[in-house]
Amino acid sequence: MERRNDGGGGSGGKIKIGVCVMEKKVSCSPMEQILERLRAFGEFEIIIFGDKVILQDPVESWPLCDCLIAFYSSGYPLEKAEKYAALRRPFLVNELVPQYLLHDRSKVYQQLKLYGVPVPTYAVVRREYPNQELNYFVEDDDFIEIHGKRFCKPFVEKSIDGDDHNIMIYYPSSAGGGMKELFRKVGNRSSEFYPDVRKVRRDRSYIYEEFMPTGGTDVKVYTVGPGYAHAEARKSPVVDGVVMRNSDGKEVRYPVLLTPSEKQIARSVCQAFRQGVCGFDLLRCDLGEARSYVCDVNGWSFVKSSYKYYDDAACILRKMFLDEKAPHISSTIPTSLPWKISEPAQQSEAVRFHERGTVGISRPSEELRCVIAVIRHGDRTPKQKVKLKVTEEKLLKLMLKYNSGKAHAEAKLKSALQLQDLLDATRILVPRARSGRESDSDVEVEHAEKIRQVRAVLEEGGHFSGIYRKVQLKPSNWVRIPKDNREGEEEYPVEALMVLKYGGVLTHAGRKQAEELGRYFRNNMYPSEGPGLLRLHSTYRHDLKIYSSDEGRVQMSAAAFAKGLLDLEGELTPILVSLVSKDSSMLDGLQDGTGDINEAKARLHDIITSSKVANCNEPVEFPWMVDGAGVPKNAAQLLTSLAELTKQITAQVKMLSDDEDEKAAIDSDSPNHPYDQAKALGKAEIDTDRISAGLPCGSESFLLMFARWKKLERDLYNERKKRFDTTQIPDIYDSCKYDLLHNSHLNLTGLNDLFKVSQLLADGVIPNEYGINPKQKLKIGSKIARRLLGKILIDLHNTRREVTAAAAESNTHNDTKAVSSAKRKERCYYEDVRNECFERSSSNKKSIDLDDSHKETKYCLDPKYANVVEPERRVRTRLYFTSVPLEHPKRFRIEMTFSRGADISPLESGGKASLLPDDHTMPIMEPERLQEVGSYITLDKFDKMTRPFAMPAEDFPPAAPSQPLPHKSDILSGISKRKTKRLQE
Repeated sequence: MERRNDGGGGSGGKIKIGVCVMEKKVSCSPMEQILERLRAFGEFEIIIFGDKVILQDPVESWPLCDCLIAFYSSGYPLEKAEKYAALRRPFLVNELVPQYLLHDRSKVYQQLKLYGVPVPTYAVVRREYPNQELNYFVEDDDFIEIHGKRFCKPFVEKSIDGDDHNIMIYYPSSAGGGMKELFRKVGNRSSEFYPDVRKVRRDRSYIYEEFMPTGGTDVKVYTVGPGYAHAEARKSPVVDGVVMRNSDGKEVRYPVLLTPSEKQIARSVCQAFRQGVCGFDLLRCDLGEARSYVCDVNGWSFVKSSYKYYDDAACILRKMFLDEKAPHISSTIPTSLPWKISEPAQQSEAVRFHERGTVGISRPSEELRCVIAVIRHGDRTPKQKVKLKVTEEKLLKLMLKYNSGKAHAEAKLKSALQLQDLLDATRILVPRARSGRESDSDVEVEHAEKIRQVRAVLEEGGHFSGIYRKVQLKPSNWVRIPKDNREGEEEYPVEALMVLKYGGVLTHAGRKQAEELGRYFRNNMYPSEGPGLLRLHSTYRHDLKIYSSDEGRVQMSAAAFAKGLLDLEGELTPILVSLVSKDSSMLDGLQDGTGDINEAKARLHDIITSSKVANCNEPVEFPWMVDGAGVPKNAAQLLTSLAELTKQITAQVKMLSDDEDEKAAIDSDSPNHPYDQAKALGKAEIDTDRISAGLPCGSESFLLMFARWKKLERDLYNERKKRFDTTQIPDIYDSCKYDLLHNSHLNLTGLNDLFKVSQLLADGVIPNEYGINPKQKLKIGSKIARRLLGKILIDLHNTRREVTAAAAESNTHNDTKAVSSAKRKERCYYEDVRNECFERSSSNKKSIDLDDSHKETKYCLDPKYANVVEPERRVRTRLYFTSVPLEHPKRFRIEMTFSRGADISPLESGGKASLLPDDHTMPIMEPERLQEVGSYITLDKFDKMTRPFAMPAEDFPPAAPSQPLPHKSDILSGISKRKTKRLQE
């Protein structure tokens, strides 16, 4: 007869708890901690099955038990455990049949969707054998298509096999390209970046999903029954792959609070797979609205180092067992737990900082609340542009190929495939070396030179990175030709304008500058945190947002800054994609002031080229108010010297280029790739071998260096019209400074003299390009930066409102009049803005609900585990705020600093070799205070000063997300929420 084990009762009336898992899981610390607590209750007998029993013995001889803890791990016989459960019918903490689902990620996602759990957008590619060609799967350079659904890079690739933990992330060429592999922790690493890998795997079945930006932090959630979930944050392996460990060698994690919607997700996951104890990965991302997505579900999973969690888990499991097998015994948690295990006492954060000499034991009187910084990109190669008219049939056909065959439409070539097509065409059209034929006209020679320049640019690096090279082909002349085998005629382009833009690559010096600035911020801009900024970020008390324009050098500077700020390691591409958001509408506002800028440049040209400046010796009461203030008095003479010296440099570089041509002609069939431009993104050191060989430092050949200087020479002075173009002065200064720093080993005669002349002129031109007097500067500046100023004001006021609300709730003993006064002051600001909104909305029908602008999802540290003074405090990093009495005007005090950027003093000393840095870098000058010591600006005063020039909140255009958009249903249902969210971002 079959024995049914329905009730509690074993030796001494104890409930038998069978632990049918592999021994390596039983012996791990979390399981030992929880089983030890269950034994301490005195109500249970713990029976460990062991590997021999599980793997070798028949299920009929397995020990009897009332409740069974059984879950899959590598090598575990799940089918045998299932047979045992059917035979003995114990209470299952984790049901066994649903555990089969966990081996197939596609089935996991299907089950999650069935229970309404949000998951990333995904698609499945199934192969019956390796490298099987599938008609529904298409791969391009920057995207894949599966059954017509397109996934643009970055996207994630996971094996369908849930036991395969090697996960790949593929990055777009616009961010430098490459692939990051995530894997189970090995030592102190959990991921590795491969910059040259661009194609997806084809050896088996995979699931592809959109990449979800999480700000560099992942959340692990652990459930014990449907009513309990514990969450911990850790540094995401996506960012740099370095595992943060404590002094005991354990990964550093921080318990965090789950939002109500996340708690429901945890409950649903537990119910969907009928697993009493399980774990899953939660991605907290922000795609126009804060959302959480489940990206993986594990089997039985326990927190590895949290005594409070072990207590909770043991108590909840006890209740499960008693309710199921001994309902007559009270499952109420006893007032004092029957074990003596407790988490070791730790010093408070304030005490630890005091021992390090940072702050005192008592709570500091001032606390940082907000940091806002506007930062320029680091050192870069000079920006270049090549324009030429093309009539070659190969190039015209290429244009039609990429403009959908429309005769009048332009084609934009940016992807690797497109640029490779263009490179193949130029290699056929023009040989590597000059022809040297006397019959060639000047026009033919110049055209061939430009085609060679295009070829040289495209050949750099051996592969393409769309972040720095792009080509436009614009048709400019057409003919009508008969249609093939049809009546009538059609137009065909016979001439087009080719425009190639390249350069502007962040150099190793620029990367170092940005990283140093990030480290400076970490060590100096967050003084009250001591070394705790990284912890502040990981525990969701650091509201960090980094925005960038869409220019490659700016994006990479932002990524390098984030690397230094958060003490990250490795390549910049994963950091860029994970932590930096593009917002060109806010950070590229030049087009808004184009007319005024052109007017200023035209007037500046007249000032420089006229004799008035040179003869102006009359004293002026306010010299900075004069039009063109700062332009040297002898500007016209300096301009002539500038042109002559530029010619000298161009002639010398031409000789170097000709020598390079002669060497190339010897082996013209094999392309020479002198420098890998794409790999330079992650390059920390200069190429000393290249320099020792007498070649230019950086991503240039002598041909391109000559093209750079020749263009500057031609553009500065038009020989035929006898006219200077003063807008070229900053470019010459920039190019001269670049060569002095990076190519000083070439010993170009006159380069130091050219630098001194160009600097004198640039010091007058650059400050006046955007307004030749203070009034015009203010006008142009407000047009360019009005959206950025408006965003800063929103950030500042949101910060004050958060602090005021927290103070009103927690400091009930404070003077209520002071609290209400602060609230009233903040309310007045929003009422003023709302009135402006109402007035505008009568004409443009636009309005915004500012009362709800602060209702955002707030992720925070779990105060039960928080070893900090104020766990609810968050630092908004986007200025410097302090806390004093509520009613005091200095409560929200703004401090402003300014850095002049790179220290170019070695170049100004004449470029002497002994003064130039060996690594071709320039240090960052430390920020200077813009206020006298002891002075301050209140938030209200700052608002009054800047608000007339800032974009009002209701005029903010929708931010163009750099990542995939939310689902259509989410967009339709959340229009009003997105308006609110834009104010907080």
